[in-house]
Amino acid sequence: MSQAYRVRGMTCEGCARAVAGAIKAKVPSADVAVDLGKGTVTVRNGVDAKTIAAAVEDAGFDFAGLA
Repeated sequence: MSQAYRVRGMTCEGCARAVAGAIKAKVPSADVAVDLGKGTVTVRNGVDAKTIAAAVEDAGFDFAGLA
């Protein structure tokens, strides 16, 4: 199962790597894909939204809910 979330503040590949890395640090088994154009991150493997939100915020970006 996968779910896409909106993330505000990602402007470059470095931002995308930071967000993906923060999520993977909290949930190493997560499959993470970032789409800079859409401003979204898609996470597979049933990771809950609270964990994703915490990781995104820890990385310095704004978690904006479901995409």
